[in-house]
Amino acid sequence: MDLPQPDAHTPHLADVVPSVLAAMGVTSFERRIELAPDVHGACVLLIDGLGAELLDAHVDDAPVMAELRGPTLQAGFPSTTVAGLAAVGTGCRSGEHGLVGLSFRLPGIGVINPLRWRSHPWGDDLRDVAPPEQVQPMATTFERAARAGVAVSVVSPAEFSGSGLTRAILRGGEYGGVHALGDLASGVRAAIAGGGFCYGYHGEVDLLGHLYGPGSPAWRMQLREVDRLVESLLEGLPPGGLLAVVADHGMVAVDDHAVVDIDSCAALLDGVAAIGGEPRARYVYADDGAAEAVLATWREVLADRAWVASRDEAIAAGWFGARIGDGVRARIGDVVAAARDSATMVRRTAEPLESSLVGHHGSITTAEQSIPLLLAYG
Repeated sequence: MDLPQPDAHTPHLADVVPSVLAAMGVTSFERRIELAPDVHGACVLLIDGLGAELLDAHVDDAPVMAELRGPTLQAGFPSTTVAGLAAVGTGCRSGEHGLVGLSFRLPGIGVINPLRWRSHPWGDDLRDVAPPEQVQPMATTFERAARAGVAVSVVSPAEFSGSGLTRAILRGGEYGGVHALGDLASGVRAAIAGGGFCYGYHGEVDLLGHLYGPGSPAWRMQLREVDRLVESLLEGLPPGGLLAVVADHGMVAVDDHAVVDIDSCAALLDGVAAIGGEPRARYVYADDGAAEAVLATWREVLADRAWVASRDEAIAAGWFGARIGDGVRARIGDVVAAARDSATMVRRTAEPLESSLVGHHGSITTAEQSIPLLLAYG
């Protein structure tokens, strides 16, 4: 079947941090995106879930960010927070950093949810049996920058300090746990003013999109708050400072008529050992010898609701980037299913919370893949 392929000429989320550090004069990083030189303090602020199409459709709610609107980047597959934040933290695509989704099978461990660093869908903390530094062993962009003499800080919710995902992809920076928009803004402004590099994170746009839908009144109110946050950062941007605002993915609202409940469809479970991913990007791990039959069944059942590919086909289409790291191939399902349009592949028995959400992401549609890059210089 014909599979969508990433545009080789569109910069990737993984290119942002290396480019910013190169603009700061750190010679060990490659300038992949053209930025002004002689930057003396910078922040990459990631607004979870703020897709380019969503921002462009709601410019009245975000006039400050709309004014800064620059190039459109691609999030990469899967278009989900774990993979996106790992792209920021490693400067690599999912095929290299290996955090290939909201959940995936880790050989010898089982299906893991790296957001919680627990077995999926329910289970114990895995930080001792699957140390994050071993699951993602590459040096992070923050570690590399710190070794080059840059003062590196991470300004992110306090609850994530020391989490498995933080240890896997954000290690190397001084973690400044924050509680609200006020101390987020204060921490970012202090880092830039001090001439260092800062990564900041805000997650409530994504949260409200999941709960109420992207573009809903609650979502729009949160977007307005984020626009005010960006405005406050611009007000404190010193000469030589750089603020780069990005997102990790976009989002689509569920079409109730295009929902497939995997748990209630016996055919989709036949020959299946485990299922990972999320409702718009599924990994299917087949029983020994059953991969071809599972692939054929998923293609037949999902028909025009998803692109369904074998692991090798998805890799060959470039979904995970040009390079696949050692051990990463085994984390990708024997079958990969990426939802089309507004379809979802839920699991109402195994994943009741995720299956009840109104907004979703993860697939390879432009609504999920296209993310904005907003640039402001002091």
